[in-house]
Amino acid sequence: MSSNTPDPETDATPCAYTDYREGEGDDDLPATGEDATGLEADVWDALYEIEDPEMPISIVDLGLIYGVSVEDGVATVDMTLTYSGCPARDMLTDQVEEAAAAVEGVEDAELRLVWSPEWTIEMVTERGKDDLREFGLSI
Repeated sequence: MSSNTPDPETDATPCAYTDYREGEGDDDLPATGEDATGLEADVWDALYEIEDPEMPISIVDLGLIYGVSVEDGVATVDMTLTYSGCPARDMLTDQVEEAAAAVEGVEDAELRLVWSPEWTIEMVTERGKDDLREFGLSI
């Protein structure tokens, strides 16, 4: 779907400040970076340190990170949010860009905010589910 064009299937009105991009399929989600090596593994480690502002759970374990790649010193992070109107949007995207860029060997970071596939509770890792239960949420 192009930027600011309604989805004909849902007739949704897009958010004016959101750049809508198609993500990869959800077969490999939740992404955890467990097979990553080198700089990509270092970026994943940095992202694990970022917690959701409302719950003590890593954004990786929450299932918000769909992928990480590093090429020619540029780290690219595909990320989603639990919903497009997330009030922590700017804070989380800034933290992700800063954490990825701070990894030694990374010269720049690019965040690609994607909305497809849509985030669901099934994106939460088993570790994340344990963290949410410990926090007092039923999952």
